[in-house]
Amino acid sequence: MPTLRQVLTAHSPLLIIDAASAKVQVGWMGADGSANWETNDEEAGVGIFQAIDRLGVQAQEAGGFMFCEGPGSVLGIRTAAAAIRTWCALRPRVVHSYLSLALVAHGLGRPEVSVIADARRESWHRFDLNRGLARIATDELRGELITPENFRHWSTPPANVKSAPYLLSDLLPRLLNHNVFQATDAPDAFLHEDPSYARWTPHIHRAPEKRP
Repeated sequence: MPTLRQVLTAHSPLLIIDAASAKVQVGWMGADGSANWETNDEEAGVGIFQAIDRLGVQAQEAGGFMFCEGPGSVLGIRTAAAAIRTWCALRPRVVHSYLSLALVAHGLGRPEVSVIADARRESWHRFDLNRGLARIATDELRGELITPENFRHWSTPPANVKSAPYLLSDLLPRLLNHNVFQATDAPDAFLHEDPSYARWTPHIHRAPEKRP
């Protein structure tokens, strides 16, 4: 996986979109790592485009795209991914993705800390520098726990969890030489596994048989 510095050298300016949290973040980053950022509290379908307008840039002028593929708001992430797929259909460009929890973990630089986000049904996404990403039950969480600010949750958070800022304008400049970014030709939300579907066999509806 390339470093952010390598991606910027090859594909700047980058349009960066993160809709994983309740605050949409959009950035325009140049080859030297300089960037302008906008945040928006609207839902992703509105907030992404308002932020781009406020930056005063055009998506078609981007040399490449980068987005958060999760964990986080699946609807927000898929909205960002759909927009990027549309722009790439108009003019193909390289797209890179990253994991939200990996950014926080690498930004902290503490292997003993687990960064978590709600995975619903009393389970959590967990990322740490030693073990990578996994989905585990609430009662299996151990040690020091951090969750990014403004991430929605439905399960009751562990009692000992603390919050950490999730601010790309602060995180990305500290991760220029980290290889936590992955090229993708099919931008979409991250899934731990592909969806599975039960097989259904159709039957013709018949009236109940009359008993003698």
